[in-house]
Amino acid sequence: IFYTDWAWTSFVVFSISQSTMLVVGAIYYMLFTGVPGTATYYATIMTIYTWVAKGAWFALGYPYDFVVVPVWIPSAMLLDLAYWATRRNKHAAILIGGVLVGMSLPLFNMINLLLVADPLEMAFKYPRPTLPPYMTPIEPQVGKFYNSPV
Repeated sequence: IFYTDWAWTSFVVFSISQSTMLVVGAIYYMLFTGVPGTATYYATIMTIYTWVAKGAWFALGYPYDFVVVPVWIPSAMLLDLAYWATRRNKHAAILIGGVLVGMSLPLFNMINLLLVADPLEMAFKYPRPTLPPYMTPIEPQVGKFYNSPV
């Protein structure tokens, strides 16, 4: 969700983790309760939770785009649809629903992230308090030993 440092890495890691979160939680609940529509319920809760987190970071002085709310709900609706269509075969529900979520959630999030303000600009405008070692400035060494007797 914090998209200002490594855009592609963040996108891949969060796509995998969010897809897994949604599918495992919803399928687990649906298999043991048999209640369809659960993935959409989970997705709605996670979306609201992320809105709250977005508001908290905004209140701390970070830009509105600092936390990107993932697009869970359309993928969750596809998962619920797959579950409804494959009621008699739970393995098909997991396989087809998981594939639908795994393919659609990154697509929806990519579209979502394209609309966000330039992440690199945000990173420089709101730097982290401590720089990682690879970004620590090195003083120039030109002419340092010019007058040295050695």
